[in-house]
Amino acid sequence: MIKASQCILLVEDNDDDVFFMKQAMTRAKILNPMRVATSGQEAIDYLSGTDAFADRTLNPLPFLILLDLKLPYVPGLDVLKWVRSRPELKNVLIVVLTSSREDRDIDTAYTHGANSYIVKPPTADKLNDMVKALAEYWTVQNQPPIHISETPT
Repeated sequence: MIKASQCILLVEDNDDDVFFMKQAMTRAKILNPMRVATSGQEAIDYLSGTDAFADRTLNPLPFLILLDLKLPYVPGLDVLKWVRSRPELKNVLIVVLTSSREDRDIDTAYTHGANSYIVKPPTADKLNDMVKALAEYWTVQNQPPIHISETPT
C-alpha cells in the first residue's frame, strides 16, 4: 500500500481540470499530497529537482504522475520519454490522463512506458468515479516497487 506521505504529480495546463482533479481527490479521500506542473518543461524541472524545485523536502519525487499529453513548451509524450530515460525515475508510475482518444497517442504512450492510459471523463461526477477507481487501484490494490529514488543522479 502506498504511504499517504508519498506525493502525486499532476501535469496539467488547464486550470479548470486542475481544480476539478483536486476536488475529486478530496472527495475520494486521497491523502497523498499533490503537486501540479502546468507545462511539460515545469514537470521536467520538478522531476529533475532544478531551480525552484531543488529542495526535495518541499518538492519530493512522486510515486505517481498523472500526465496530460497536450501541454505547452514540452508535449506530454516527450515528458514521458524523458522520465523513462532516467534510471532514478524508473519506478515512478505514469498514468496518462488526457482528452486524446487517438490510437496513435495511446499506442505511443504505452510504447514509451506509460503504466496506464485514461481519457479524461466528460463530467465532474464521472471524474469523481474515475479518481475513486484510480485511487483504489494505484494506492490500495497495486503493489509498487519497494524503493522509489529520492535523489536524481
